[in-house]
Amino acid sequence: MNKLKVAFLIDKNNNWIENRIHDFQKSLNKSKFLSKVFKDYKKINDYDLVFILNFTKILDKNFLKKNKLNLVIHSSNLPEGKGFAPMQWQILKNKKYIYNSLIEAVKKVDSGNVYLKEKMFFKGNELYNDLRTIQSESIIQLIKKFLKRYPNIKPKIQFGKSTYFRKRKTADSELNINKNIKNLFPLMRIANNDKWPLFFKYKNKKYILKIYKDEN
Repeated sequence: MNKLKVAFLIDKNNNWIENRIHDFQKSLNKSKFLSKVFKDYKKINDYDLVFILNFTKILDKNFLKKNKLNLVIHSSNLPEGKGFAPMQWQILKNKKYIYNSLIEAVKKVDSGNVYLKEKMFFKGNELYNDLRTIQSESIIQLIKKFLKRYPNIKPKIQFGKSTYFRKRKTADSELNINKNIKNLFPLMRIANNDKWPLFFKYKNKKYILKIYKDEN
C-alpha cells in the first residue's frame, strides 16, 4: 500500500507553529503517511494533501491545481471572522473560546467548504506565547482528526453571514494611556514583544513596553 503524501506549508515570517509541525510531521512518517514541511509553495507538487498553515500570501489557482486536496485552518467560526489575525481580533473582544475551522483552500480566501471545526478555550490570563501554544495544539488535533477519517470525510458548505477582520498594523499596538490596565489587558495579551510590541506616546515621545508573565 502506497503511503499518502502530505505537505505542510508554513510561512517563514510567521513561524510560531514551525517546531510543533516538524515534531508532528516526523511522527506521521512512522505511520501510513509520507510528509514534509515546506516554506516555499513552489516546491510543493503532486501531493495528496497540503495543509496551508498561517501562510500570509494568497496562493493562486495554478498552485491549487497541482495537488489533490489543499486545506487551510482558519481561527474563527467561519463564515464569521474571515480575513486577517482572527484569533487576535477575537481575544480583543474577550472571547473565552474561539473556533479553528479546517476548510478546503479555494481561490476566494477563507470561503472553502468546511471539513471540521474545533474549539479553543481560554482562561483570559494568557499572553501571546500562551495563545500561540493553545492555537498550535488545537491545529495539530484538528489535523489528526481529519487524517484519521480521511478519505471518508465529507465537507459542508459554509452557512451564514460572512464577516471580515482587517489586517492589523503597527499602530494597533498603541496603548491609550487614559484607560486603566484592566481595559488595556486584552491588547496586552496579543502583543508580540519582538515583532509588534506595545507602545504609548507621551509629551511627543514614543515609549515601548514589553510584557511577561511572572511564573514564580
